Amino acid sequence: MPLYRERVASGSLSADPAQRLAVEKLQLLFMRLKDYNPTAPKRVGLGIFGWGRERIVEKSVPGLYLYGDVGRGKSMLMDLFYDVAPVERKRRVHFHAFMQEAHAGIHAARQRGEPDPVKPVADAIADAATLLCFDEMQVTDITDAMLVGRLFERLFERGVVVVATSNRHPDELYKDGLNRHLFLPFIGMIKERLEIHQLESSTDHRMDREMGEQTYFSPLGDAARAALDEAWARHAGGGGAPLSIPVQGRVVRLPRHAHGVGRASFEDLCARPLGAADYLALAKELRVLILDDIPKLSRERNNEAKRFVTLIDALYEARILFICSAAEEPAELYTEGAGAFEFHRTVSRLEEMRSASWP
Repeated sequence: MPLYRERVASGSLSADPAQRLAVEKLQLLFMRLKDYNPTAPKRVGLGIFGWGRERIVEKSVPGLYLYGDVGRGKSMLMDLFYDVAPVERKRRVHFHAFMQEAHAGIHAARQRGEPDPVKPVADAIADAATLLCFDEMQVTDITDAMLVGRLFERLFERGVVVVATSNRHPDELYKDGLNRHLFLPFIGMIKERLEIHQLESSTDHRMDREMGEQTYFSPLGDAARAALDEAWARHAGGGGAPLSIPVQGRVVRLPRHAHGVGRASFEDLCARPLGAADYLALAKELRVLILDDIPKLSRERNNEAKRFVTLIDALYEARILFICSAAEEPAELYTEGAGAFEFHRTVSRLEEMRSASWP
């Protein structure tokens, strides 16, 4: 992509041979999309009854599944591709947010009495976007695992082209998940419809960023508490009141809120049964989140760790300033447990979110 070469030449991006290989894959997809129109009509003979028209998928264009370690530039490359992709109807969305929208749409379709609630949801998505770019494709929830196969089967039938980033090879998605055998056809579908490419860079580009004003305070104690009190006074002006956010028929409560700044403890947001929809709704209300007392996580707190990962994903996607106190540095917060692998991405994001360039 010329845009990638321009940024390397200007010095805004560092030259990376592994990234260049991924750019070549994206450039090939760019060329294939130039004349792609899955809704183009085709004339079909109807014998003595004359000519009719029907909508068909014009040709098969494989998408791209880009995976690799955190901080290698997967999302950045996908965003560069998205900006220049020669497709009028396109959408870039975090996979968590997309699945939440799909669940909400299916619920509404059931309420309307649709015989197959997945089909109208998938058709509405396909009508709105020929190209879907997903950041951070991962499946950890049983409800998502049971839905994605039927949803994406219909999207592919409609000719939707998918580009996705992930930390895992498709074979590793939903690993050790409940009823994983029901999820395997979706993995096969991904491998059939998307080219699988590993970005094997040895550089974590997020770690290269200059450190800015301190926003991550460790270890826990009086000094960390005082630093967060000072941050609250600086960003929110002191005071504040609880904030209640309606989410799909329930209410998410933030203990303190003022002028787009929220403050809560880890227990408030991660020890309660909250999910991606709740954290996405929370992020929409904030420009700054101050989170107190992130503990050292362990196997016994896998559920809390999973919620923390989802919370950071939502804040990262929304470009929220994140200020926190924690028992350990990011890399040492969660080293043992079912989600320890996924937490590597969270570590990288926490490091980026404490840099001078964030948000």
